[in-house]
Amino acid sequence: MARIEIYTTPLCGFCHAAKRLLTNKDASYAEIDVSGDPERRQEMMKRANGRHTVPQIFIDDAHVGGFDDLSALERDGKLDPMLQA
Repeated sequence: MARIEIYTTPLCGFCHAAKRLLTNKDASYAEIDVSGDPERRQEMMKRANGRHTVPQIFIDDAHVGGFDDLSALERDGKLDPMLQA
């Protein structure tokens, strides 16, 4: 199973949607809360090529993007192969 990391904040609806999608796929993930943690947010922005919104999702160190990007992969049938890699 792929290693998944998701940068989130507690009140982010898109973060909850991304976690729900991954949970429905039985994919385990490491959640990194960046609220109130400027160092973690800077880490996220560096890894995400400057993107500062949450969620930012990484699968096996590859930057997927946010929830819209994750759901587009699911729609296109590309998410399952990434999760099983």
